[in-house]
Amino acid sequence: MGITRDTLHKRRLTGGKKAVWRKKRKYNLGRQPANTKLGPKAVRPVRVRGGNYKFRALRLDTGNFSWGSESTSRKTRIVAVVYNASNNELVRTNTLVKGCIVQIDATPFRQWYSQHYGIEIGKKKKDDAQQEEQSQTTTKAVDKQKVSAESCWLELLRGLANVDDAMDIFWKQKN
Repeated sequence: MGITRDTLHKRRLTGGKKAVWRKKRKYNLGRQPANTKLGPKAVRPVRVRGGNYKFRALRLDTGNFSWGSESTSRKTRIVAVVYNASNNELVRTNTLVKGCIVQIDATPFRQWYSQHYGIEIGKKKKDDAQQEEQSQTTTKAVDKQKVSAESCWLELLRGLANVDDAMDIFWKQKN
């Protein structure tokens, strides 16, 4: 018995059984699920109708993820499957399916944020004496340096920078 996508095996709306009046057809063909796991990338081609190919991912370790509030996307490493609403077995076996919640490596997003806003995310704050000393050295450097349009733009972006407190705490725990 093969996997099919037909409705001939289902019952009628009234609950009565339908008589089998033909065999299975090639166009009703279904295939085994890919059950994509975490691991080094392994993708296999599958020939489909019309001579075309689909690419079945057996193992993946990276993906393209977006930071919605900052409107940026980066390719990053997948660390683990954290939650799956359909089945806890998929979490235990690190199976990637649509709609699962994954933990990713935040390094590309942290680098983008520091380059874009000039603020390091997730660094532990220094005590008051060190902050005063650092602010004095930076003001001396700014006095010597000619104020350019780029530094003004960076200051404007720093004013717009806003990271959720929960994310900042999470990144501090990681470091």
